[in-house]
Amino acid sequence: MNLLSAFFCGWLFALGLGLAGMAQPSRVIGFLDVAGTWDPTLLFVMGGAVGVGLIAFRRVLKRSRPILADRFHISERSRIDARLLAGAVLFGTGWGLSGYCPGPALMSLVTGQTSVVVFVIAMFAGFTLAGLGRRKSA
Repeated sequence: MNLLSAFFCGWLFALGLGLAGMAQPSRVIGFLDVAGTWDPTLLFVMGGAVGVGLIAFRRVLKRSRPILADRFHISERSRIDARLLAGAVLFGTGWGLSGYCPGPALMSLVTGQTSVVVFVIAMFAGFTLAGLGRRKSA
């Protein structure tokens, strides 16, 4: 049941990204081009996602436990440190340079475009390096 639920949530997320045009790198790059031909589409998508998330989290967290798990898995970290900032800078730089973030990149793999494949390979290389660095520092 958990696997089916995860598949459905991923499918729904991909459908939303596709309908909003967020799998098109030009949308992201257009959003970041505030001095040129700015495209505010991404702002509306983010605003909608944050609004739905705020309402949904308030309702869901009133439950004693999730429907498909024993407990909620919510990060207890609230400190902003150098590691968090470095990760945010790397994420934002990769996103701004390529126009992809992880979700749309995975969704765009079905296009078979070389740029998407290269991005996803680099993304997983980054995940691996970050994991190795985390293990080394622990």
